[in-house]
Amino acid sequence: MFIQQFRYSTDNLGYLVYSTREGIAIDAGGVEDILGFAEKNNIHIKYVTNTHSHYDHTSGNEGLLKKTTAQFIDCRQIKSDQTIYLDHEILEVFHTPGHTEDSVTFKADDFLVTGDTLFNGTIGNCFSGDLNAFFQSLKRLISLPKDTKIYGGHDYVIESMKMAKIIEKDNPYIEEYIKKYNPGLIVTTLDDELRANSYIRFNAQAMINNLQKRNVPTNTEFARFESIMEIY
Repeated sequence: MFIQQFRYSTDNLGYLVYSTREGIAIDAGGVEDILGFAEKNNIHIKYVTNTHSHYDHTSGNEGLLKKTTAQFIDCRQIKSDQTIYLDHEILEVFHTPGHTEDSVTFKADDFLVTGDTLFNGTIGNCFSGDLNAFFQSLKRLISLPKDTKIYGGHDYVIESMKMAKIIEKDNPYIEEYIKKYNPGLIVTTLDDELRANSYIRFNAQAMINNLQKRNVPTNTEFARFESIMEIY
């Protein structure tokens, strides 16, 4: 399974995930760029879908559906694990509520398309209001192999690392993370995130020590996550 990233608007990131001949456009705001790439590489866009239903992610749906024969998959209808076939390869989809109630993540063998659930360097706002659901979604993602590549919904890397320095000023991995930043391709590994993304570091001893100095709850994983979210 392959993936091509398309930057559109100011910092939005859309994707074409594809196999030998068939592909799925995800959060495809850069319509003409995606169509051009698909035509050049003889990829039939079989599906159009989104990581969640916020307009900055769905803005390209209508244009793509008008210019292709693609089938629309409504992320709002995905409530449990589903499978999408591209040629003979499998793309998994699972419900990851938290940022929004309808947020989903797409999983290939070695990468994830995470939308606004897990960014490269930070996480999304909990607009759903269900912090526990958000925590469970993130827990599922960070339990995957550490070499899994993360493709998020926006390029917030520089701003995120500035915040990370405020949260964990002694974290040596933040500078390493910044050095890897390439605005032409926003991708990290899960291991990168667990080392530098403060919001998913609720099990890191350095973060636990940081929270304990602030006299906030740290007795459970969720308590630590909640404390991080409340403070920062």
